[in-house]
Amino acid sequence: MTPAPVIIAIDGRSGAGKTTLAVELAARLRMHHKVSLFHLEDIYPGWNGLAAGIERYVTTVLAPLRKGDAAEWVSWDWEKHYDGRSNVTLPAEIVIVEGVGAAASDARPMLDAVVWVDAPDDERRHRAMARDGSSYEPFWDGWAAQEDKWLETDDVPGHTDIRVLNRADGNAPDDVLQALNYLPSLSPVLSPELSARRGLQLKAERIAAAPDPAALFQALYATSANAVWLDSSNAAVASGAAAERSRFSILADDGGSFGQSVMHSSGATRLSIGCATVETTGPFFRWLDTVWGRKAVRPPAGYDCEFTLGWLGYLGYELKRETGGSDVRAGTPDAALLFAGRAVVLDHRDAAVWLLAVEAPDADDWLGRARGAVQSAAPVAQAAGAPQASGGPAHPAGDPGVGHQTLEFSSRDTEDEYKGKIAIAQEQIAEGNTYEVCLTTTVTATDPGLDPWESYLALRKRNPAPFASYLRFGELTVASTSPERFLRITSDGGMKAEPIKGTRGRAADPGIDEALRRGLESSLKDRAENIMIVDLLRNDLSHFAVPGSMTVSRLCAVESYATVHQMVSTIDARLRPGAPRAEAVAAAFPAGSMTGAPKISTMGILDGLESGPRGVYSGAIGYFSLNAAADLAVVIRTLVMSSDGDGGRTLSLGVGGAITADSNAGEEYEEVRTKAFGVLSALGAEFPEG
Repeated sequence: MTPAPVIIAIDGRSGAGKTTLAVELAARLRMHHKVSLFHLEDIYPGWNGLAAGIERYVTTVLAPLRKGDAAEWVSWDWEKHYDGRSNVTLPAEIVIVEGVGAAASDARPMLDAVVWVDAPDDERRHRAMARDGSSYEPFWDGWAAQEDKWLETDDVPGHTDIRVLNRADGNAPDDVLQALNYLPSLSPVLSPELSARRGLQLKAERIAAAPDPAALFQALYATSANAVWLDSSNAAVASGAAAERSRFSILADDGGSFGQSVMHSSGATRLSIGCATVETTGPFFRWLDTVWGRKAVRPPAGYDCEFTLGWLGYLGYELKRETGGSDVRAGTPDAALLFAGRAVVLDHRDAAVWLLAVEAPDADDWLGRARGAVQSAAPVAQAAGAPQASGGPAHPAGDPGVGHQTLEFSSRDTEDEYKGKIAIAQEQIAEGNTYEVCLTTTVTATDPGLDPWESYLALRKRNPAPFASYLRFGELTVASTSPERFLRITSDGGMKAEPIKGTRGRAADPGIDEALRRGLESSLKDRAENIMIVDLLRNDLSHFAVPGSMTVSRLCAVESYATVHQMVSTIDARLRPGAPRAEAVAAAFPAGSMTGAPKISTMGILDGLESGPRGVYSGAIGYFSLNAAADLAVVIRTLVMSSDGDGGRTLSLGVGGAITADSNAGEEYEEVRTKAFGVLSALGAEFPEG
């Protein structure tokens, strides 16, 4: 008897392309493994024998193979319509079983992975008739009725690990092979395939150019279902410390040979790879640790950006369930990332464009298209979507904003309700349960038909920021103008957090504006808020930092943006060699500037005070690079456009402020309005009254 094999079942209705997929997948796996292949069509006892065939398959084929024994079974003679010759299927390192019923309920306990293959009904019939039309056509309806009856009582599609929409374009075998790599139960046997996935080669081109980023994004990704633009939209006006944060912009989608996307909600991770989708369960940060944190590529010579392709997108606030917070279900995914196997990086300081692509059969074609798009994009100075080149406040309140639709936002909390919650937070502070509570609320509106792209261009023009971003994941759009870095981890292990605490609105009059800036700079209350969060983040980073490496290089510095002045501090540290980088991110998540201190107990207080989940707001947006670097911004000043479940969309904007013992309820509520102004005014909307 040999060791028990890994058994992969490929199931689906007739004509979905299971047989071709199984044969091609077996051929790819045979590069590194011994593989046996079994087709259920060889064992069905006639055209009315689906149920009996499944029973035969489970008892005479699957059961012995599961034990590592040879399977002895009797084939069906389709010409004589009777039992045929005896056959033997030997166990191997991997066994693929394919056919209708391969993953039936009695079979599933003996399987290591289940693949369900889908295809439209008309395509399935066409494929089946093209292959076996002369013998199959008279029996198609009868066989389909048996499949219907079987699936009424056995929800195989609902118990699958991987689902495939088989377009018969030749991509399914490669997509499924990549998807299998993400199943923890298969990772030991698929270690050669996993090693190949990590041994990537990077192709890079540098172009001396300064194209309009918006025009370039549209040229390359206007039709992409999933696309990300990490947009340093204030690059033209940034100076000092803000200039470092504003040097690079990244544009990418999930197209090409290596393109993937992932959604995580409440402990379930759903990864899409071409036509295949794989689902796993478990904590998101544990999953992230399996796909990021090891150096897989080398950066090209002369390239200063830390992003060398990888995962881009957002982490939602409700991932706090994995970092000491309670389990709250959000209406949007808790995380949405795409894997970019090719991307465009704009170096605003050096007026250069870098084209990056993982070595693949389609890499050169994409590099050619991207090169053409860069050359045809208008210069930034002439672009309608370019950020304002002024250091003062942008756009007065009377500017009508984007479009002509009337937007009426409503608030989750009225002014009185929010002030009442401030009082409760201060009671918690007085009782010693917390020192600072970052109390938030949400304003929402029914989307009257805004164009997400035009809305983002209006936001970036109104409120340029170093961590602005435009994320599109199907029907979900995130348009952010965040100025705040959450956490940066460089390839060589440097860590940096730059929390913001303390906000004042801008004024059109230079004298008044300067007085507002000085007032923030000298505010004892705002300095106290900021210092408390600095201490919290020092603690968060210390879990994975080299002892003695922690420094605070800036404390309570004031930076000015288009609509606000902000108080910012900088904490630096060195990551311990060999420390798990995903866990280092988790240790600091969510950003302390969005919770208060101490973090865990304060998150519990916030769950009781706030009347719903935060969703994307208060999470993080950024990248996890193939060179083990990451750069993440705090999700603030962010409009989320998502499906309402009834064919429409909802607009939402999260806003809040830090409550301390010295907080004045009226001033805190006015700060909430100030923070909302940059986004709402760009849409031609106002903060709701009442």
